[in-house]
Amino acid sequence: MTFLALDGLQLSFGGVMALAGVSLEVQPGDFYAIIGPNGAGKTSIFNCISGIYRPSRGRIVFDGQDITALRPHQRARLRIARTFQNIALFRGMSVLDNVKIGRHIRMRAGLLACGLYYGRAAREEMAHRAAIEREIIDLLELQDIRHKIVGTLPYGLQKRVELARALALDPTLLLLDEPTAGMNAGETEDMVRIVLYVKQVKRLTVVMIEHDMGVVMDISDRVAVLDFGKKIAEGSPSDVQQNPVVVKAYLGEDFEVA
Repeated sequence: MTFLALDGLQLSFGGVMALAGVSLEVQPGDFYAIIGPNGAGKTSIFNCISGIYRPSRGRIVFDGQDITALRPHQRARLRIARTFQNIALFRGMSVLDNVKIGRHIRMRAGLLACGLYYGRAAREEMAHRAAIEREIIDLLELQDIRHKIVGTLPYGLQKRVELARALALDPTLLLLDEPTAGMNAGETEDMVRIVLYVKQVKRLTVVMIEHDMGVVMDISDRVAVLDFGKKIAEGSPSDVQQNPVVVKAYLGEDFEVA
């Protein structure tokens, strides 16, 4: 069964059509990449999947359920998590506290108990913290910096913390918005290694937006190409690389995978 399906999504801002009838199908366990030039509609797709935008037409089906009308927190409860192109962390808080924020959707204690921090609320938070340190902090190799202030960390580590926060939600679908953007070669290699390891250990389905075509072609199972809000190609990395429409619109005639 298709795990995530976008059916004819349309989205516009004023007179600008951001998405013009985009349809995609992602199978369970896929590493699915979305590529295209700036302004092609890639992040708009992520915003529609996560509930930040609501398409004017079309529908989104996740794990057999139509989620088109659900609000962002309702989609998070269904175990859909994402990262952002621009780091969206609390820079004055520690790594551990930033990661714990991703777990709040799993909290079940009431408002009063959480406000007074007693009984069930205290026990639940301590249990979640133990799980985060055991399953997320260790997995992403953040043990030595878990108490450091995020704003003092190098860019590459901040991107890893943002990934950790998304994983704290315990997702089955992970949306990665340009996970290697702004990284040097060493940081990119580390991030790719960690993402592939996490996907395997957590048995995730991953949808990724990425401009680094070497990364896309190396790790993706399927690739969709957008241009001006329309899907112009879809297939395996090798098929997309050789598609003349894609070469003309985006990759360029001299593109080669290293």
